[in-house]
Amino acid sequence: MREAVIVDVVRTPSGRGKPGGALSTLHPVDLAAVALRALLERSGLESRQVDDVIMGCVSQVGDQSMNVGRMAVLAAGFDERVPATTIDRQCGSSQQAAHFAAQGVMSGAYDIVIAAGVESMSRVPLGSSRTGGSTAHGIAARYPDGLVNQGVSAELIAARWGFSREELDAFAAQSHERAARAWSEGRFDSQVLPVFAGGEDAVAFDETVRAGTTAEGLAGLNPAFRTDALAERFPEISWSITPGNSSPLTDAASAVLIMSAEKADELGLTPRARFHAFSVVGDDPLLMLTGPIPATRRILERSGLTIADLDAYEVNEAFAPVPLAWQRELDADPAKLNPWGGAIALGHAVGASGARLLGTLVAYLEATGGRYGLQTMCEGGGLANATIIERL
Repeated sequence: MREAVIVDVVRTPSGRGKPGGALSTLHPVDLAAVALRALLERSGLESRQVDDVIMGCVSQVGDQSMNVGRMAVLAAGFDERVPATTIDRQCGSSQQAAHFAAQGVMSGAYDIVIAAGVESMSRVPLGSSRTGGSTAHGIAARYPDGLVNQGVSAELIAARWGFSREELDAFAAQSHERAARAWSEGRFDSQVLPVFAGGEDAVAFDETVRAGTTAEGLAGLNPAFRTDALAERFPEISWSITPGNSSPLTDAASAVLIMSAEKADELGLTPRARFHAFSVVGDDPLLMLTGPIPATRRILERSGLTIADLDAYEVNEAFAPVPLAWQRELDADPAKLNPWGGAIALGHAVGASGARLLGTLVAYLEATGGRYGLQTMCEGGGLANATIIERL
């Protein structure tokens, strides 16, 4: 089986996913095209050399409908013969795109492929594609009490693992502190693309990062998901999830250039990392966000590695209890967990987040000389992906 390598990873800055956000004037097709074009420019490739583009996107309606991946390929000026598809594995969509791309290379189906992701949550609000599937007869029969939204799932995790509001807010403040420090040290400069979004100056910084955020400041925010009906149904919940310890709605795009090691050598390109192992799991759809725990256990079994062998872990911060529960269950080193901040600070443009995490992980391993890194993502419906890469 051939080796699949990562040659480059790029992303746009994270804009606040609401009207008036730094990137809200950009159509998501044009936002994604920025990342696609950059990969060609930085690698010196011609677009016709790309065998496929696989793009993750969650809300595939409105501006993100009609196979947004294909539209982005055309908007980026690629040769019309370059195919593209759009996939949805909820928040893990672009991580799954990277899995499919790498697995296609390993099997011999591709030589060069781009995995990418986009989400404009200001233009296509989260939930826009929801059509009531959870009310289907089969679902209602299996879960008669009904499933819940992700915020309530986060509350259930906080209750089950016993995390206090103070712990959640402290973790959120740490995310902003780490992200702000990483930006000040230039850690993201090599991967973040300046984007012109209608103003005179390019957007070149994650709008979602709030330097100076403190746990004390976050303590004044009200719980976001409590209703009287839910409080009656779940008396164990203390209602601690707020906008401050959750990831913000975000606009962003990201892209990864993946190819076989042989093709990289032939083209004179230097691989930065290789894909070492993959896993994808289903888990309890009520808790919903606990999937990274079994996904990590499965990928460690498959890879023959232990948690101690890993030099960094990017565990998506959809809500603060998610990485905290993962850390406790895996007995993971907190210093290695999202060391440059996570989605609470850097944003969570759901379709683009998987590739964003991958870019951060590659850059962190390069900066620190680490060898192995893990990324894992909780996903709607009780799903999770996990990926282990090895720096080259």
